[in-house]
Amino acid sequence: MAAPQLSRAAYERLQAEFDDLTTRGRIEVANKIERAREEGDLKENAGYHAAKDEQGHMEGRIRQLEHLLENAEIVDGSSIYTVLYEGDSEDMAERYLIGNMEEQADGVDVISPSSPLGSALDGAEAGATITYEAPNGALTVTVLRVERA
Repeated sequence: MAAPQLSRAAYERLQAEFDDLTTRGRIEVANKIERAREEGDLKENAGYHAAKDEQGHMEGRIRQLEHLLENAEIVDGSSIYTVLYEGDSEDMAERYLIGNMEEQADGVDVISPSSPLGSALDGAEAGATITYEAPNGALTVTVLRVERA
């Protein structure tokens, strides 16, 4: 399996999230569990079960972040493609960032480089018309703009 590719900004954001969850997050959840235990019978204690569920979700996210951060390949930057689907008017243009799902950019949808559209767009230049095979059949897009993320 290929190493997940992350921009420097995404890597740093995920590292900060990991640091927060493994310190403040764990302490906060432990305190919630302790307060709920003090309420008595744990079998029917909704607060206790909610806190344990929260702990489980948080630990899952910590493991996910740990894996990403340990295995990530830092890339210089991603490209944002502004595309227009065949038959759409110019005001319906869509913007896509091709990269890891952990990437973020305002007003831009993130798509995987291994998705049909992501692999078709990767490396395309402005003005290119690309036809790719989608689950519902072939679609054609025109690349209006390519910018660095």
